[in-house]
Amino acid sequence: MRTPMTMLSGSTAWLAQPDEVCWYDRQLVWLIFALLLVGLVAVTTASEPVATRLTGQPLYFAIRHGIFLVGSLIIGSVVVQIPLSRWMQISGPFLLVSLILLVAVLFVGHTVNGAQRWIPLGVFNLQPAELAKLSLLVFLSGYLVRRQEDVRSNFYSGFFKPMSVLAMMGALLLLQPDFGSFVVMLIITIGMLFLAGAKLWQFIVLVMAAGVAVAGMIMAAPYRLKRLASFMDPWADPFGSGYQLTQSLMAFGRGDWFGQGLGNSIQKLEYLPEAHTDFVFSVIAEELGLFGVTLVLLLLFGLVFKALAIGRRCVESQQLFGGYIAYGLSFWFAFQTLVNAGAASGLLPTKGLTLPLISYGGASLFIMATAVALLIRVDHEQRIAAVSMLHQEHSENDNESE
Repeated sequence: MRTPMTMLSGSTAWLAQPDEVCWYDRQLVWLIFALLLVGLVAVTTASEPVATRLTGQPLYFAIRHGIFLVGSLIIGSVVVQIPLSRWMQISGPFLLVSLILLVAVLFVGHTVNGAQRWIPLGVFNLQPAELAKLSLLVFLSGYLVRRQEDVRSNFYSGFFKPMSVLAMMGALLLLQPDFGSFVVMLIITIGMLFLAGAKLWQFIVLVMAAGVAVAGMIMAAPYRLKRLASFMDPWADPFGSGYQLTQSLMAFGRGDWFGQGLGNSIQKLEYLPEAHTDFVFSVIAEELGLFGVTLVLLLLFGLVFKALAIGRRCVESQQLFGGYIAYGLSFWFAFQTLVNAGAASGLLPTKGLTLPLISYGGASLFIMATAVALLIRVDHEQRIAAVSMLHQEHSENDNESE
C-alpha cells in the first residue's frame, strides 16, 4: 500500500521527522536550471549574425537574454512563495486581466511580420497570449475543483462554460492572429477536462467541431493555405513560401550525428530566419547534431514527466487544485515543445511558438519562469500535505494502540 511518505520523490526511506524531509524536488530544480543554461548558450550562438547586422554588437541578444534570465529568476523566486490558495482566489481576476490585455493588443500592439501580438513596454515586449495561457490554466484548475461533479454530469455548467471561456480567448487570439497559441490553449483545456471526468461523447463532438473550424480558418486565410502547401512540399518553392522550412531542414541535414560544433552553424548566417527565436532548435541540430537534439528533448520531456508525477501525487493526496495545475503545465510544456521541434524538423506546419525555457524572448521566458515556479510550489505543498497525512496516521495508530 502506498503511503504519503512513499509519494515523496527523492526520498528512498521512511523519514520520521519533518526536518529530514526534502521540501522540494531537487531534480526538478536542476532540470530547470539546465534548460535555462542551454537556452542561454543556444541564443548566444544563434543570434550573433543577426545581432551584428542590426546593432553592430554580436552579443546584443545574448546580453538581453541574460538580463531576461536574471529577471525570470527574480520572478520565479517571488512566485514560488505564493500559496496555492492565493492562486485560487485570484484565478478569476487573473483571467480578466488577460482578456483585457488581449483586447488592448489589438489597438496598441506592435506588429511584426503581419502579426499584432506584442505590447511594447520599453525594456521588453509583452505578449498577452503567453499570459493568457497561464491565466486560463489557473482558472480551469480552480473551476474544475469547484465544479468537479458538474463536469462529470452537467454539460452546460461543467463542459460548455469552460469551453465558452476558451472560445472567447481564442477569438481574440485569432484576430492578432496567433493560431499557434490558440491550439496550445485548446490542448490544455481538452486535457484538463478529460482528466476531470468529462464524458467521451463531449470530446468527440469537440474534436469534430474543432476539425471543421480549423479547416474553415485555413481555407479562409490565404496565408494559412500557403503555409500548409509549403509544409506539404517546401521544395516546390524553396526561395518563397518554403524558404524557412528548407533552410531549417538543411540545418538538420548538416548536423548529422554530432553536429558541426558549437558556433559553427552556417544556416544562422542570415539564411535561416528567426534563428534565435522560433528556429533555435534548428541551430542546435546543426551545431550539436542528433546527440544535442536528443539531449535537449530529454531535458524538456524530463520536465514534462516531473509535472505529470507531481500531478499524480497531488491527486493521490487530495490536492486537486495543485494536481490540475501540474497536469495542465505538463500538457503545455509537452505540446509546445512538440510543435516547435516538429515545425523545425518539418513534421508540423510552422506555428511561431517558442521552445520552452530556451528560445529568446522576454515575455515567453518570464511566463515560463512563472509556470515552473508555480510547479515547484505545487510540489512543495503536496509534500507538506503528505507529511501531515503521515503524522496523522501515526497519531491515529498510537491512539488505537493505547
